[in-house]
Amino acid sequence: MIRLDPATASPAPNVPPTVPAWALAAGRAPSDADAAFQAGAALGALDSLARGQADWAGAWRHRLALRGAAASMQLAGRSEDEAALRDAWYLRPAGADPGPAGAIFGAWRRLSVQPPVADSDRLEKIADQLGLHWDGAALADLCTEIEKLAGLQRPAPFAAAALAGHVVALRPDCELFAWWLSDLVLAQRLRWPRPLPLLMAQAFGPAFRREAGGRRIRPGDKNFERAVCVALVAAAADACRLAAELSRRAEKLLAVAPKLRAKGAGDVIFLLLSEDAVSGSLMTKNLSRFASRRLFERLQQLEAVRELSGRPTFRLFGL
Repeated sequence: MIRLDPATASPAPNVPPTVPAWALAAGRAPSDADAAFQAGAALGALDSLARGQADWAGAWRHRLALRGAAASMQLAGRSEDEAALRDAWYLRPAGADPGPAGAIFGAWRRLSVQPPVADSDRLEKIADQLGLHWDGAALADLCTEIEKLAGLQRPAPFAAAALAGHVVALRPDCELFAWWLSDLVLAQRLRWPRPLPLLMAQAFGPAFRREAGGRRIRPGDKNFERAVCVALVAAAADACRLAAELSRRAEKLLAVAPKLRAKGAGDVIFLLLSEDAVSGSLMTKNLSRFASRRLFERLQQLEAVRELSGRPTFRLFGL
């Protein structure tokens, strides 16, 4: 039998919250006031999840980061989907370069697990990961703008929209960076310990489509603030649904843990709760590649994990 660290072995006792149905109600385009009110309700529902430390929170955050990265590919002029991004990140040798697409995924992963702090050094690293180039003085000015927005005490969605618009006004070619920073500023204003990748995944969705068709609403465009509010309702609802799904799967995984006899099973369970995916040929100091494959086969038999790649080899598993 295996023993798990009690700090990571207890499923969250409460059912994850949901966005109120009235905030999701379809119909006519909301007014600015309606959109802001609905966004407030949606973010309020998400608040406890953003602040919480459920055992599956790592997997949840990294899966949100994957969704954001997949949406980023269109802005970056690339074609990788979620599966390709997973491969680039999880199948590379330890310490190896994940490639341009994987680097963008890495930027969203960093956003999801680090405090919402903006300084020139950090932003320079993120810009490089996103394949962009800003000089040090411009990044220092951007940090000053972020501090200025914090001092204005604007509601979180409007602060996020204002920063995104500011970035695109300075550098129209850096919209991807604008979306990354908008989630950081949102977390700052909401005083979340770490940001959640929310807005990028909605950038090509209905919230940013003009009523009469045509091009999408970009940062700085007319009605962009209202579109951000509408997008946050959808993003929060998606994040809450994902949390509920992962909570159920984590509960099942932890329920079968006592049935696992492999010496390194506890390490694998910790990774499954902490990451979007785990390689099926994982090797640790307590687990050989052969033992790892046997363990994942057992977990599949117990319906405690899913195979995510759809391949017979180079397989990836997750909640």
